[in-house]
Amino acid sequence: MKEFKNKVAVVTGAAGGIGLALAKAAASQGMKVVLADIEEKNLMANADSLNNNGGQAIAHVTDVSDGAQVQALADRALSEFGSVDLVFNNAGVLVDGKCWERTVEDWEWIIGVNLWGVIHGVRTFIPIMLEQGTPCHMVNTSSQAGLTVGPYLAPYNVTKQGVVALTETLHHELAEQNANVKTSVLCPGSVATGIWQSQRNRPQDLDQTVPLGEAAQDYRSVVEAGVAAGDSPEQAASFIFDCVQEERFWIFPQPGMLPTFEARAQSILSQQNPVYKGISKAVRDLAASGNQ
Repeated sequence: MKEFKNKVAVVTGAAGGIGLALAKAAASQGMKVVLADIEEKNLMANADSLNNNGGQAIAHVTDVSDGAQVQALADRALSEFGSVDLVFNNAGVLVDGKCWERTVEDWEWIIGVNLWGVIHGVRTFIPIMLEQGTPCHMVNTSSQAGLTVGPYLAPYNVTKQGVVALTETLHHELAEQNANVKTSVLCPGSVATGIWQSQRNRPQDLDQTVPLGEAAQDYRSVVEAGVAAGDSPEQAASFIFDCVQEERFWIFPQPGMLPTFEARAQSILSQQNPVYKGISKAVRDLAASGNQ
């Protein structure tokens, strides 16, 4: 997808963080933007802000874990703007703690948003874009956790690795039919978003959880601080749009993560048991800088 002006972008998770930055970047490229999120107040304010600054934007409250709501989002985009050219399946939430201590509700919430949300996005929007026959693109948000694994984030790790597998499969299937639709998987590292505060949007029927243990709390304090001190969402969004234009499949806003991915791949090839070496120095340094 080489041209963005007058095209239509749909962004989930657009109430804040990377999603909002992507919506702003899309508007700055002259795109018509459909913002989707479950957090209604911020979502509406963000759409109003884009419109007040010369953009064309609408907001549609959407729980991406519900396939019918994702279909309603697509229907709204088509009814308002007539096409869907660029889709960011970006909504995501996080629960941490030891995997055997996480409740069924913890698992259902995370899988519903992070993985089913992307599945619903693929099932809903890819047929629309294929039928249009025009150059289109879908970006699915995974994480560095989609390619590496540490402790205390099992539900998140499972979903983000699932997003990588789904998107890579989608890439092959689109290539097999020489489709005009391309896809990318976004694997950000430390980007200053509100992912660690995502419990604020947790549904009441899935709110059963348990407190974190001491080790998990210590892990969270460092990693959360490192994320807060990371790159701005705007920096990430600018890079993401460059990658879409270049039709890159792998999108790594922080290339400093690549040695970590390489080390894991090498350990698999050499059939070594996984070894957790602790929170990376880069994350610890970011956390320290944020606490100064």
